[in-house]
Amino acid sequence: MERIRAPFVDADGVAHYRNITVSRIQGFRPLHTDLRVPPGEGRRPLVAFLHGGAFWSGSRVDLPDPLDALESPGFYERVLARGYAVADVDYRLSGEAAFPAQLEDVESTLRRLRAGADELGLDVGRFAVWGESAGGTLAALAGLDKGSDVPIHAVVDWYAPTDFTGRVGDARRPGHPIYELLDGATPGYPDRARAASPVHQVHAAAPPFLLMHGVADSGVPYSESENLAAALRAVGVRADLVPVEGAGHVMEGASDVGGLVDRVLDFLDDVLR
Repeated sequence: MERIRAPFVDADGVAHYRNITVSRIQGFRPLHTDLRVPPGEGRRPLVAFLHGGAFWSGSRVDLPDPLDALESPGFYERVLARGYAVADVDYRLSGEAAFPAQLEDVESTLRRLRAGADELGLDVGRFAVWGESAGGTLAALAGLDKGSDVPIHAVVDWYAPTDFTGRVGDARRPGHPIYELLDGATPGYPDRARAASPVHQVHAAAPPFLLMHGVADSGVPYSESENLAAALRAVGVRADLVPVEGAGHVMEGASDVGGLVDRVLDFLDDVLR
């Protein structure tokens, strides 16, 4: 396990741990995470933020435009002010490796942060994952992975695809994101599609979920979140579903994105504290 370099502490007392190595897989680039820890005493709950990008683009340094545009306070300021540490997570994109590599990378990041919790001041009993679009799918899968050795205590899913099993046509079309993610060129697509679909991984021991989705989303239909929320509720898992009127994909057109972030933090306060 590689050492964690000393953080840069900014004028507000926030400790910035940059380029924490979370995995080195032969033949692939090393994967890193960046962590911000707010000032104060005691261990901090963690929010691991997973970027979107149709599984084939994006990076831990990129926020979706509506979040990136928030000012006074911005996205990170809001989360840190509520006492949460924030980790920005990278994972292999579909052009680098097919599923389940992406889920494995998310879990590697959480495992590394858990192993370094004493040094980083993190509370391993309060780990949340928050993903948007493709990152939301991975957040949901991580929260539903019964075989994981990294407990997750809350999931926030923003406008994510939740069921690939009916997308056989897309999975057989070279150049489509689902084809790339699920390796449509090889046999066994139905099994891989089911494994990559949160709605088919639901179980009664899952952590609480918050799902937010633009009702006018033409990229990922609102019904994807409706169906996952219904499946979770059917087995007795808390699943708060928030339709965002007038919003498209990545919450474009939402009237109060800052208010949506605050609502996420209210949910996390409720289930983690």
